[in-house]
Amino acid sequence: MNAVTPAPTEELLTTISASRLNLWLQCRLKFFFRYVLKLEKPKTAALHVGTTVHSVLQAWNMARWRKEPFQIATMRQVFEAAWKEQAGVDWDDDEAKQQQQAWQMLETFFTETPIRSNEQPEAVEVPVEADLSKHGLPVLRGVLDLVRAGGRIVDFKTTGKTPDANSAAHQHEIQTSSYSVLYRDATGRKESGVELHHLVKLKQPKLVVTSAPPMTEQQQKRLFKQIESYANGVQRGDFVPSPCFTCAGCEFINECRKWS
Repeated sequence: MNAVTPAPTEELLTTISASRLNLWLQCRLKFFFRYVLKLEKPKTAALHVGTTVHSVLQAWNMARWRKEPFQIATMRQVFEAAWKEQAGVDWDDDEAKQQQQAWQMLETFFTETPIRSNEQPEAVEVPVEADLSKHGLPVLRGVLDLVRAGGRIVDFKTTGKTPDANSAAHQHEIQTSSYSVLYRDATGRKESGVELHHLVKLKQPKLVVTSAPPMTEQQQKRLFKQIESYANGVQRGDFVPSPCFTCAGCEFINECRKWS
């Protein structure tokens, strides 16, 4: 291991997010490299595409919030600007090809989305937090991509593989449950449901929408138990690796091999 001084873990014990919790459960050593040692790695092409697409969808949602008419040329300008803003990308394929595919995904979304262009959102890109101290847990933080009218929470995702509805709901349960907790704490109301909008990067891109009902009491208990496990593990410095098939694509694989 290189001689990097670990950062204090106090902040990691006072706040938690869905992405941080997901990484902890995936691999505690990877969590250590990213959040404690804060090792910097080149941005992957997939992350670059996802960030750019998210910027365009945010602009589209904000335009609907302001009741502005949809203009594909404006969205293209946002896309081009967001693509150029990203730096330090480790391209594993032709950049021009990746850029074209990313825009095709957005074109498919604008054509196939079930969200009407005149539907005004309840909220767009709202940072929220919930104090879970009464449960003996850290403060939960997150940013809601979109809340449709009536309290329907939407999260946008990019992927290279068509998701299965049941698997998607299970794999993203930590995130959707976290958003439900945040929404309920901020509004005092129960969400009407959650939607995952997957923009799938294929030769012929497609949009897959997975809908889920409001969070159940069991799902909330499971989320709180996972956060409790996280807090206990971070407090005792339990940063051990979790070798599995995903290691091949991990940016910290060389550091992991040197771990002892």
